[in-house]
Amino acid sequence: MKILVVDDDPTCRAIVALHLKGRGVEVHEAEDGDKAWALLKRNHYDGAIVDWQMPGKSGLEIVRGIRKARLAMPLLMVSAEAEKERVIEAIQAGITDYLIKPFAPETLLAKLCKFIDLTHPPAAVLPA
Repeated sequence: MKILVVDDDPTCRAIVALHLKGRGVEVHEAEDGDKAWALLKRNHYDGAIVDWQMPGKSGLEIVRGIRKARLAMPLLMVSAEAEKERVIEAIQAGITDYLIKPFAPETLLAKLCKFIDLTHPPAAVLPA
């Protein structure tokens, strides 16, 4: 399983990546919308976690571009924007779910588990 994490905040990106990798997910990271778009052109992803406000393409532009390209991957939008109108705009653009920052890692994983199978943590490696 491969997920793209797009956020201009390196701390947020690192925390999300850490928790996903702990579940055996391959994570690719982008710090802005333009880099995310370049990665999306070169790779297949099983899902993406996208911040709304970033340099370059916004998260909303990324979501619209993915849906215009008819990519059916689940998209989780994360943002400090909690206004109802913004959430509705993101839903209309094609997000799968929305998560308001700041969030607990457990909340992120619970949201992702709705549409990505994260129920099977990686198998433990037995000592030789």
